[in-house]
Amino acid sequence: RGHLCFVKRGHFGFGLTRDSLDCFVSRLPDTLEEDGQGLSLAARRDSRGVEMHYHANLLTRTDDLRELIAAVERIAILGIKTEGQSDQPAFYVPRYLDRAGFEVIPVPVYYPEVTRILGKPVYRRLADIPGRVDLVNVFRRPQDIEAHLDDMLAAKPAAVWFQSGIRHSEAAEALARAGIKVVQDRCLMVEHRSLATPGVR
Repeated sequence: RGHLCFVKRGHFGFGLTRDSLDCFVSRLPDTLEEDGQGLSLAARRDSRGVEMHYHANLLTRTDDLRELIAAVERIAILGIKTEGQSDQPAFYVPRYLDRAGFEVIPVPVYYPEVTRILGKPVYRRLADIPGRVDLVNVFRRPQDIEAHLDDMLAAKPAAVWFQSGIRHSEAAEALARAGIKVVQDRCLMVEHRSLATPGVR
Protein backbone atom coordinates (compact mmCIF):
# COMPACT_ATOMS: atom_id res chain seq x y z
CA ARG A 1 0.00 0.00 0.00
CA GLY A 2 1.21 3.48 -0.79
CA HIS A 3 3.62 2.12 -3.43
CA LEU A 4 2.38 3.27 -6.83
CA CYS A 5 4.36 2.64 -9.98
CA PHE A 6 3.35 3.28 -13.56
CA VAL A 7 3.56 1.33 -16.78
CA LYS A 8 4.15 3.21 -19.97
CA ARG A 9 1.51 2.88 -22.63
CA GLY A 10 2.17 -0.02 -24.94
CA HIS A 11 4.42 -1.91 -22.53
CA PHE A 12 1.81 -4.53 -21.60
CA GLY A 13 2.41 -7.51 -23.82
CA PHE A 14 6.01 -6.48 -24.45
CA GLY A 15 8.05 -7.78 -21.54
CA LEU A 16 5.45 -7.20 -18.78
CA THR A 17 4.29 -10.59 -17.53
CA ARG A 18 0.85 -11.27 -16.08
CA ASP A 19 2.46 -11.90 -12.68
CA SER A 20 4.14 -8.52 -12.74
CA LEU A 21 0.89 -6.89 -13.88
CA ASP A 22 -0.99 -8.54 -11.01
CA CYS A 23 1.70 -7.30 -8.65
CA PHE A 24 1.34 -3.83 -10.09
CA VAL A 25 -2.46 -3.86 -9.66
CA SER A 26 -2.20 -5.25 -6.13
CA ARG A 27 -0.06 -2.28 -5.13
CA LEU A 28 -2.57 0.33 -6.30
CA PRO A 29 -4.40 2.12 -3.46
CA ASP A 30 -7.90 0.85 -2.74
CA THR A 31 -9.29 4.33 -3.25
CA LEU A 32 -8.14 4.57 -6.85
CA GLU A 33 -10.99 5.73 -9.08
CA GLU A 34 -11.55 4.28 -12.51
CA ASP A 35 -13.70 5.74 -15.30
CA GLY A 36 -14.91 8.37 -12.87
CA GLN A 37 -17.18 5.91 -11.06
CA GLY A 38 -15.40 6.16 -7.70
CA LEU A 39 -15.24 2.42 -7.02
CA SER A 40 -12.15 1.01 -5.37
CA LEU A 41 -10.20 -1.75 -7.06
CA ALA A 42 -11.03 -4.01 -4.12
CA ALA A 43 -14.73 -3.34 -4.63
CA ARG A 44 -14.40 -4.07 -8.32
CA ARG A 45 -12.57 -7.35 -7.63
CA ASP A 46 -15.28 -8.31 -5.13
CA SER A 47 -17.97 -7.44 -7.65
CA ARG A 48 -16.38 -9.62 -10.31
CA GLY A 49 -16.09 -12.45 -7.78
CA VAL A 50 -19.79 -12.20 -6.94
CA GLU A 51 -20.71 -12.23 -10.64
CA MET A 52 -18.62 -15.35 -11.24
CA HIS A 53 -20.00 -17.01 -8.13
CA TYR A 54 -23.66 -16.49 -8.96
CA HIS A 55 -23.27 -17.63 -12.57
CA ALA A 56 -21.76 -20.86 -11.25
CA ASN A 57 -25.09 -21.56 -9.51
CA LEU A 58 -27.03 -21.46 -12.80
CA LEU A 59 -26.71 -25.08 -13.87
CA THR A 60 -26.88 -26.17 -17.50
CA ARG A 61 -24.08 -28.71 -17.91
CA THR A 62 -25.01 -32.39 -17.90
CA ASP A 63 -22.36 -33.25 -15.31
CA ASP A 64 -23.68 -30.55 -12.98
CA LEU A 65 -27.25 -31.84 -13.30
CA ARG A 66 -26.12 -35.39 -12.61
CA GLU A 67 -24.19 -34.29 -9.53
CA LEU A 68 -27.18 -32.29 -8.26
CA ILE A 69 -29.66 -35.13 -8.69
CA ALA A 70 -27.30 -37.58 -7.00
CA ALA A 71 -27.10 -35.34 -3.92
CA VAL A 72 -30.85 -34.81 -3.52
CA GLU A 73 -33.02 -36.68 -1.00
CA ARG A 74 -35.86 -34.33 -0.01
CA ILE A 75 -37.84 -32.59 -2.76
CA ALA A 76 -40.56 -30.01 -2.12
CA ILE A 77 -43.04 -29.83 -5.00
CA LEU A 78 -44.31 -26.27 -5.37
CA GLY A 79 -47.57 -26.25 -7.34
CA ILE A 80 -48.24 -29.99 -7.02
CA LYS A 81 -51.64 -31.22 -8.23
CA THR A 82 -53.79 -33.84 -6.53
CA GLU A 83 -54.77 -37.39 -7.42
CA GLY A 84 -57.78 -35.85 -9.16
CA GLN A 85 -55.40 -34.42 -11.78
CA SER A 86 -53.27 -37.55 -12.14
CA ASP A 87 -52.85 -37.02 -15.90
CA GLN A 88 -51.03 -33.71 -15.41
CA PRO A 89 -47.24 -33.34 -15.04
CA ALA A 90 -47.65 -31.54 -11.71
CA PHE A 91 -48.94 -34.81 -10.30
CA TYR A 92 -47.33 -37.63 -12.25
CA VAL A 93 -43.80 -36.18 -12.05
CA PRO A 94 -43.95 -35.98 -8.21
CA ARG A 95 -45.45 -39.49 -8.17
CA TYR A 96 -42.54 -40.73 -10.26
CA LEU A 97 -40.06 -39.06 -7.89
CA ASP A 98 -41.80 -40.62 -4.90
CA ARG A 99 -41.62 -44.07 -6.47
CA ALA A 100 -37.98 -43.46 -7.38
CA GLY A 101 -37.17 -43.19 -3.68
CA PHE A 102 -37.07 -39.45 -3.05
CA GLU A 103 -38.84 -37.94 -0.06
CA VAL A 104 -41.52 -35.82 -1.73
CA ILE A 105 -43.09 -32.91 0.18
CA PRO A 106 -46.32 -31.55 -1.35
CA VAL A 107 -46.72 -27.76 -1.45
CA PRO A 108 -49.92 -27.13 -3.43
CA VAL A 109 -51.03 -23.64 -4.41
CA TYR A 110 -54.73 -24.50 -4.79
CA TYR A 111 -57.00 -27.13 -3.20
CA PRO A 112 -57.34 -25.54 0.27
CA GLU A 113 -59.39 -28.52 1.50
CA VAL A 114 -56.62 -31.02 0.72
CA THR A 115 -54.44 -32.12 3.64
CA ARG A 116 -52.54 -35.00 2.03
CA ILE A 117 -51.21 -35.75 -1.46
CA LEU A 118 -49.46 -39.02 -2.32
CA GLY A 119 -50.26 -39.98 1.25
CA LYS A 120 -48.02 -37.22 2.57
CA PRO A 121 -48.97 -34.15 4.64
CA VAL A 122 -49.37 -30.91 2.71
CA TYR A 123 -47.57 -27.66 3.48
CA ARG A 124 -48.79 -24.32 2.23
CA ARG A 125 -45.44 -22.53 2.33
CA LEU A 126 -41.95 -23.79 1.64
CA ALA A 127 -40.65 -21.95 4.68
CA ASP A 128 -42.99 -23.99 6.91
CA ILE A 129 -41.39 -27.32 5.97
CA PRO A 130 -39.41 -28.68 8.93
CA GLY A 131 -35.83 -29.73 8.33
CA ARG A 132 -33.73 -29.17 5.27
CA VAL A 133 -35.07 -29.05 1.72
CA ASP A 134 -32.60 -30.28 -0.86
CA LEU A 135 -34.55 -29.18 -3.90
CA VAL A 136 -37.73 -27.27 -4.76
CA ASN A 137 -39.33 -28.59 -7.94
CA VAL A 138 -41.47 -25.76 -9.34
CA PHE A 139 -44.70 -26.23 -11.28
CA ARG A 140 -45.82 -22.61 -11.70
CA ARG A 141 -46.25 -20.42 -14.75
CA PRO A 142 -43.39 -17.97 -15.32
CA GLN A 143 -45.64 -15.01 -14.53
CA ASP A 144 -46.45 -16.58 -11.12
CA ILE A 145 -42.87 -17.26 -10.04
CA GLU A 146 -42.18 -13.86 -8.53
CA ALA A 147 -44.96 -14.31 -5.97
CA HIS A 148 -43.09 -17.34 -4.57
CA LEU A 149 -39.59 -15.86 -4.61
CA ASP A 150 -39.53 -14.65 -1.00
CA ASP A 151 -40.80 -18.03 0.19
CA MET A 152 -38.13 -19.87 -1.81
CA LEU A 153 -35.42 -17.63 -0.40
CA ALA A 154 -36.74 -18.04 3.15
CA ALA A 155 -36.78 -21.84 2.80
CA LYS A 156 -33.10 -21.83 1.77
CA PRO A 157 -33.14 -25.02 -0.31
CA ALA A 158 -29.90 -26.25 -1.81
CA ALA A 159 -31.45 -25.97 -5.28
CA VAL A 160 -34.54 -24.85 -7.19
CA TRP A 161 -35.62 -26.65 -10.36
CA PHE A 162 -38.04 -24.95 -12.78
CA GLN A 163 -39.89 -27.56 -14.82
CA SER A 164 -40.06 -27.70 -18.62
CA GLY A 165 -41.33 -24.48 -20.14
CA ILE A 166 -40.60 -22.44 -17.01
CA ARG A 167 -37.99 -19.69 -17.08
CA HIS A 168 -37.68 -16.56 -14.97
CA SER A 169 -34.31 -14.84 -15.33
CA GLU A 170 -34.78 -12.35 -12.50
CA ALA A 171 -35.89 -14.99 -9.99
CA ALA A 172 -33.11 -17.35 -11.10
CA GLU A 173 -30.52 -14.63 -10.58
CA ALA A 174 -31.89 -13.72 -7.13
CA LEU A 175 -31.79 -17.36 -6.06
CA ALA A 176 -28.31 -17.90 -7.50
CA ARG A 177 -26.98 -14.80 -5.74
CA ALA A 178 -28.36 -16.24 -2.48
CA GLY A 179 -26.19 -19.33 -3.01
CA ILE A 180 -29.02 -21.53 -4.32
CA LYS A 181 -28.38 -23.65 -7.40
CA VAL A 182 -30.94 -23.15 -10.18
CA VAL A 183 -32.05 -25.27 -13.13
CA GLN A 184 -34.53 -23.84 -15.64
CA ASP A 185 -36.80 -25.28 -18.32
CA ARG A 186 -36.05 -28.97 -17.75
CA CYS A 187 -38.20 -31.87 -16.60
CA LEU A 188 -36.81 -33.43 -13.43
CA MET A 189 -38.39 -36.79 -14.25
CA VAL A 190 -36.81 -36.88 -17.72
CA GLU A 191 -33.42 -35.77 -16.44
CA HIS A 192 -33.49 -38.31 -13.59
CA ARG A 193 -34.28 -41.13 -16.00
CA SER A 194 -31.50 -39.99 -18.29
CA LEU A 195 -28.79 -39.13 -15.77
CA ALA A 196 -29.31 -41.28 -12.70
CA THR A 197 -26.55 -43.78 -12.03
CA PRO A 198 -27.79 -47.36 -12.66
CA GLY A 199 -28.74 -49.01 -9.41
CA VAL A 200 -29.25 -45.71 -7.59
CA ARG A 201 -32.88 -44.94 -6.71
